[in-house]
Amino acid sequence: MSDWIDVCPAADLPPGGRALVDVDGTPVAVFNLEGEYYAIHDVCSHDGAEIASGCLEGDEIVCPRHGARFCIRTGAVTKPPAYEDIAVFPVRLEGGAVQVRDDRWD
Repeated sequence: MSDWIDVCPAADLPPGGRALVDVDGTPVAVFNLEGEYYAIHDVCSHDGAEIASGCLEGDEIVCPRHGARFCIRTGAVTKPPAYEDIAVFPVRLEGGAVQVRDDRWD
């Protein structure tokens, strides 16, 4: 089980913003979507490329390499060429900071 990792102060992640953080060796992208925070594995399941630099359209991130789309709320694939969902991580606000943790092995 990983501990909670500080991403950034909440004030530094406005609606529509994103931040990257390493959680125990796992690249994680954290998004503020209309005041709600979401975190996904920053790796496209299609070819292993990072996806956080892609366009955010509504609640979907578009992979900048081949155009696969993923829901940042659930990690679900919404458009090929990817067919496997990506991991999502719990996010919380604690003491004014956005925090994330990797709970996949709990």
